[in-house]
Amino acid sequence: MSGTPSGPQPGREPTAAARAELVRQIRAGGHLGDPRWRAAFEDVPRHLFVPYYFVATARGYQRLSGSDPDPQRWARWLEGVYTDSALATCVRDGELVSSSSQPSLMAMMLEELRVEEAEEQSPATGCRVLEIGTGTGYNAALLAHRLGPEQVTTVDLDEEITGPACDRLAAAGHRPTVVTGDGALGHPERAPYDRIIATCALPSVPAAWIGQCTPGALILAPLATGLIALRVTDPEDVRAEGRFLPTPAYFVPLRTRPDLTESTAQPPRPDTPEDPAAATDGQPWSARRGLPREALRDERFHFLRALSATGLTLDEAHALWQRENRPHRERFGLTVHRTRQYAWLDSPDGPHRWALPGS
Repeated sequence: MSGTPSGPQPGREPTAAARAELVRQIRAGGHLGDPRWRAAFEDVPRHLFVPYYFVATARGYQRLSGSDPDPQRWARWLEGVYTDSALATCVRDGELVSSSSQPSLMAMMLEELRVEEAEEQSPATGCRVLEIGTGTGYNAALLAHRLGPEQVTTVDLDEEITGPACDRLAAAGHRPTVVTGDGALGHPERAPYDRIIATCALPSVPAAWIGQCTPGALILAPLATGLIALRVTDPEDVRAEGRFLPTPAYFVPLRTRPDLTESTAQPPRPDTPEDPAAATDGQPWSARRGLPREALRDERFHFLRALSATGLTLDEAHALWQRENRPHRERFGLTVHRTRQYAWLDSPDGPHRWALPGS
């Protein structure tokens, strides 16, 4: 890291009104009904965790910073920080490595963790959470605000990411356990966990996570442009099952150390739908593959394709999509048992099941 300050310069401190307006927008979208999560978003200053970010331009990326002496560029940085959008925070060799997620999506995911259930079941220990993908540290700060820092462990691969995140967390008054390590391996030293939340896209769910959970724990993770909510039924036998949430979700892929991780935890290919204008022969995506444009335009079809990539041809995926009335994400689920993982439509015992990579 360079000597860039980790937040706005003295005299330029954003007001609480900016956070209040962001919270108002998130609430208008139907989230933060729980006053405890709402208080976390009101109290934790996002600008401390995003002292700079990058915006895409025709020539690559432009860096916007809270330490910029130019008032207009500084104002543009501040506006972006408190806009309900994702921000690119680490770009390496032209590739996006880490980002600060869209706040409304963060709020939805934190609510879907249902930490209050774990607190009610184990009032003596509370809810212990493992976060995979520390990023800026902002999400860890929200978790620590709601649960207490001793309940939160967060893991990321690079010291380049965890070091600054630690500093920013301390500056915001939160000191959860921050670990530099391979997120696919979890963090057994502080297990067991009642909740695991991942903020990076997965090709499949690492078995290590399930084994580090308590019975009945919940794992929430991005998979195939969706969010899977898995209930752990038997950690010792590595059993978990659950359905996808309705919301689409696009995250930076999980980065691992291949020499340390199991094959099921390798980084996925980019999970964004193909660009119809990006055909090498100049033909639209749908024309090249003989599929109607309605399939190209429907994100649910891309989700089905991603889930069934190893089990269906494009024509078979399209036929199923039509026959099942363009199924929404919540009709799909995932079953994990030891090294075997498969996605399914409507029922884990139904006719439509597809093994995930590495299973």
